[in-house]
Amino acid sequence: MPVVKANNTNISKAARIIKNAGLVAFPTETVYGLGADGLNPIAVAKIFETKSRPKFNPLILHVSNKKMFRRITNYNSQLAETLIKKFWPGPLTIVLPKKDIVPDIVTAGNPTVAVRMPDHKVALELIEKCGVPIAAPSANDFGRLSPTTAQHVAKQLGGKIDMILDGGRCSVGVESTIIKIDDGGVYLLRPGGLPVEYIEKYTGKIKRKTADTKKPVSPGQLPFHYAPNIPIGFFNKRAFSKYEGKKIGAIFFEKAKADYNFSSVKILSAKGDLREAAANLFLFLHEFESEDVDLILVERVKETGLGEAIMNRLKKAVKRYQV
Repeated sequence: MPVVKANNTNISKAARIIKNAGLVAFPTETVYGLGADGLNPIAVAKIFETKSRPKFNPLILHVSNKKMFRRITNYNSQLAETLIKKFWPGPLTIVLPKKDIVPDIVTAGNPTVAVRMPDHKVALELIEKCGVPIAAPSANDFGRLSPTTAQHVAKQLGGKIDMILDGGRCSVGVESTIIKIDDGGVYLLRPGGLPVEYIEKYTGKIKRKTADTKKPVSPGQLPFHYAPNIPIGFFNKRAFSKYEGKKIGAIFFEKAKADYNFSSVKILSAKGDLREAAANLFLFLHEFESEDVDLILVERVKETGLGEAIMNRLKKAVKRYQV
């Protein structure tokens, strides 16, 4: 499983691997994806096996052009057309009725399919060379930290996949925002790299509803996810006494807010920039996995703009450990 530079030669090799039912990790602007031919159920099954991902959890299909999008979806929505023109390519996934060409394993048997067009030169070139939509969840073991560098992929999936295309660090750093459009309106299924407030300029107020964790219609709806292999909890000054004797790594938003002898301190954005904070979140959590700490404590951020996506990831990670 080589990590190779994402140049034209290696992208062509990667496309051949995918067309032959293999698996390739590749960069997008959000996180690295684990890609397979999205119209080949045998290839898609390898994604679930490699990640130990439950098969009831649907995948996103990544497209490179409108023709490919129309090939896999049944939609008659002017609103979807408006959002596509405004936000694609970019970190927005739209759930719409699927065509029969999409295998049931991609959608976990749902009549809808999640689709997006990534805003990354390597990803778009790879999809174009494949000539088919690429099914691609994050390139990590299921429930673990999402990868924002090729090295993060190698750490978790090394030896399990055919190729890792190294396109550098992901610029957004959290997964795409997922919405569903149907006759009942527009629903948020997962906050992500596109702030909901931006979308609402075109949709009006987006509805929230409790996810069906037994039959999700998109990724990101299960209660535990995005977790490091070290216990993680939210920062609480009053709780320090119970951590006595532990080596603690801390993540703060703009500056450290406790007079405590932390083993390591990381600042998401000294400028208070939520875009920078989102890009650093998984990167810092990966770094802590390589440091000598017993516990990670994280400061909460305000849940507006990209702060909603940051807190969504942290809440799901913290819920795994309940520190």
